[in-house]
Amino acid sequence: MPIPQALTMEQILDESVAPRRFEMYVAVAFAITALVLASLGIYGVVSFAVARRTAEIGIRTALGARRGEIVAMVMRRGLAPVFAGLAAGLTSALLLGKFLANQLFGVTPHDPETILTVVMLLMGAAIGACWIPARRATRIDPMRALRFE
Repeated sequence: MPIPQALTMEQILDESVAPRRFEMYVAVAFAITALVLASLGIYGVVSFAVARRTAEIGIRTALGARRGEIVAMVMRRGLAPVFAGLAAGLTSALLLGKFLANQLFGVTPHDPETILTVVMLLMGAAIGACWIPARRATRIDPMRALRFE
């Protein structure tokens, strides 16, 4: 009887979890793609809102609004739906986490570190997506904005 190929325990373990590891890599790739698409969507919506409010921002600037106030206004209006979405997503994740428990590998459904990391990552992406149009809004020339429409 031929002797099977000798493998170390580490190689046997790697082969046994290889399909699961591949699934996790695919899930991470989809998650990164979703984060990029969400960031582009937030950026697009906030940029469109800033473009539509060019005259208003120009008037505010002409009346003496400081750059910080303009940035705060745009950021506040851009991040409000993001906060609502994060609250809804966090609530859903906490309530429905037990149904996903058998799909998780090395993480519990209510792991505070993972949840905090995801929330911070999404907030960072949303702040970055809102910051660019907010900074662009501060460069609006009041005279040009009044002639915009």
